[in-house]
Amino acid sequence: MVQQLVQGALSGAGSGLVIGRQRRREFRHDVPVARGRGVTAAAGEFGAELARAIRVGLAPSGPGPYGSRGPSELTWYAFAVAYARDHWVGRAATTRNETSEALALVTRAMLWDVPGRPGEDVLHRALRSWAFLGPGASEHDIPARDRLVLAWVAKASRPLVDFHDPVVARGVLEALRLRRDGSAAALETVRRKRKVLVNALYYAMEQGDLGSHPLKQVRWRVPKQARSVDPRSVINPLQAQNLLAALSYVGGYRRAKGRRLVGLFAGMYYAGLRPEEAVAVTLPDCTLPGTGWGRLVLHRTRPQAGKKWTDSGEFHDERGLKNRPPGEVRIVPLPPPLVAIWRDSVETFGTAQDGRLFFTERGNIVGYTIVHRVWKEARTLALPPELAATPLAKRPYDLRHSALSTWLAAGADPAEVAQRAGNSVEVLLTRYAKCLYDRQSINNQRIEHLLTAYDQPNEPDQAFK
Repeated sequence: MVQQLVQGALSGAGSGLVIGRQRRREFRHDVPVARGRGVTAAAGEFGAELARAIRVGLAPSGPGPYGSRGPSELTWYAFAVAYARDHWVGRAATTRNETSEALALVTRAMLWDVPGRPGEDVLHRALRSWAFLGPGASEHDIPARDRLVLAWVAKASRPLVDFHDPVVARGVLEALRLRRDGSAAALETVRRKRKVLVNALYYAMEQGDLGSHPLKQVRWRVPKQARSVDPRSVINPLQAQNLLAALSYVGGYRRAKGRRLVGLFAGMYYAGLRPEEAVAVTLPDCTLPGTGWGRLVLHRTRPQAGKKWTDSGEFHDERGLKNRPPGEVRIVPLPPPLVAIWRDSVETFGTAQDGRLFFTERGNIVGYTIVHRVWKEARTLALPPELAATPLAKRPYDLRHSALSTWLAAGADPAEVAQRAGNSVEVLLTRYAKCLYDRQSINNQRIEHLLTAYDQPNEPDQAFK
């Protein structure tokens, strides 16, 4: 039994592992046996699989971790292409895009150093554009240059089982920390890409291509990220009004580039909407009375992903609410200032064909590029230079942070605030319970007033009352 498992493990490595004595030494296949250490440490990259086969062979039951076929002969690239296609149907377009981004990065880190390597920009474009698409993607659509690049990648890719070498696995994990230009990636980006890699390797285990999860033997963690919102980015109501007013002056009056988006940004501030929720608001879902509070029944989002990632071929996907079951709705009260802004927007610009309140000059969904560009110009107009140089409202999403912080500062019930915002109470209090800009001054005045209230001496007849 043991002999069969060992022979199967050795023969199953395939041509990707049998690459000559020199390359085996280069990738630590010929590590000598260390005194006092076990078979796994002595065998190096493939020794873990060999030792595991031996241990399972000595056990009283089971045909081995790979079943009867032995270790996978797949290269990492061949596996990654299959993984992307198998995890396409039913996934959100943004998830498909993030998966492709992570798989492309790992693929570049899992290549042999062989002649003919394309330039990094060419390699990245070919992988991101064509390698990890869904089942409907056709090879005939790939340009000839990119086909050559992908053919080189297929030949140069390491075997999937190379992940069991801790040196190789750590090298891939360290690659997740960097952007293409060599600078450090954001912690959230590193965490997201590592999650894709971990899930992909678990899928390899399910398919029988790996006997165990190789990253468990590598002590590597993503540093903890601050969960709370930076209080320097949160604006107060007066600053919000100035920023919304400045939007009207962006892009000229006739094209109304900024005026079209005043209501969109106002929805993020007054109603705490996410950007993908704000661009999806339709008039039939709104109740906009002439006076008083209104109401929005929110039931869909339109996140931007790209044509090749969506099922419809449009730039924006159509999804339900974030982290909510399909079909669930969220009731969002609309304060009177927002109701007035949205009514004015409808009277001035009308609605798109599908009833959306906010749209481009051509009636399209507002893209993230336009949103960020308009906001950057409005921020320059509304804030003095000393504040424009700070993180104050630097991103459009900071309007949502400011909205939730304002509600909490007003003494609103956290459970009600969480329901309006579409968050859990735990996330709300952890991330959004921040002070408004200069709110400390208001509290300082209250404290000072209380302290000075006892400075005046009491009247004689009031001393013992």
